[in-house]
Amino acid sequence: LADPDMLQVIIRNLINNSIKFTKPGGEIHIECRQLKTNCLFAVRDTGIGMSNNKLAEIFSLKAHSTYGTHNEKGVGLGLILCNEFTEAQNGKIWVESTEGQGTVFYISLPSDEKALEKARQIELFSL
Repeated sequence: LADPDMLQVIIRNLINNSIKFTKPGGEIHIECRQLKTNCLFAVRDTGIGMSNNKLAEIFSLKAHSTYGTHNEKGVGLGLILCNEFTEAQNGKIWVESTEGQGTVFYISLPSDEKALEKARQIELFSL
């Protein structure tokens, strides 16, 4: 039931962040599965992870931009946009992370079998 454009922005931002904060040789996994009436997306990486302090502010304007593993500078607005776009679609977004071990961003969006079949017929990820 997701808006393809908003979903694409969310997924692209999460993948870009995973790339930015994962050292060469690390791994990034993207998963999607149907859970009853929701579709659950996960973007998992073996990157540098985040502290509990960073996690507490990750979706707020209090978050400070940080530098990636190759000194790429972020503006700090991407995750706020992801949060806004997810909530606009009656979804939820959350994150789990351990410093030095990696991060997983989860997105849960409303879905049903008809919506899932329609999503299979259109290209949601033209990355």
